[in-house]
Amino acid sequence: VPGTGEVVLIDDGHISAKVDSLDEESALLRITRAKALGSKLMAEKGLNFPDTELALPALTEKDLLDLDCIVGLADIVGYSFVQSAADMALLIKALAKRKAGKLGIVAKIETKKGLQNLPEIIVLGAGNHPFGVMIARGDLAIEIGYEQLAETQEEIMWLCESAHVPVIWATQVLEGLVKENLPSRAEVTDAAMA
Repeated sequence: VPGTGEVVLIDDGHISAKVDSLDEESALLRITRAKALGSKLMAEKGLNFPDTELALPALTEKDLLDLDCIVGLADIVGYSFVQSAADMALLIKALAKRKAGKLGIVAKIETKKGLQNLPEIIVLGAGNHPFGVMIARGDLAIEIGYEQLAETQEEIMWLCESAHVPVIWATQVLEGLVKENLPSRAEVTDAAMA
């Protein structure tokens, strides 16, 4: 649960708020950023809590059921919102239990905590399985701030390169090309830098 003063980002950061107060059933949020003419909060939009330590399991019951299904079918498992070496250890243990010790793992780095713990995540992941890292720029940008994304993705790539770990660079790469059949100059430069 976020605490008073902590940031809550809504709809990929289009709406930003801070927690003013909390009780057992609700939170009062003060909007700190929205469109000048107002923003509509639609159903099923994502929430990010970049300042909050969320006590959520790294692998849910559904994730474990999904693992039961994919171990015989897939070559690689994508692991969303990896935040620590302990998260990696949980997946490695779950794969070992399913006799899938050679299944590749791609750790998706999407949070501040995952970024801070990336060296340990790499050591544990690469030491036990075929392993790669995905820079999930969508959630990561929301979590760390867009102004830090370019530098941060470069640091992740350098760290992975030094560890001989492949990197997948994802989220909105050449989106203009896909949607409009013409990339923007910024997208072309962005992709070339990757």
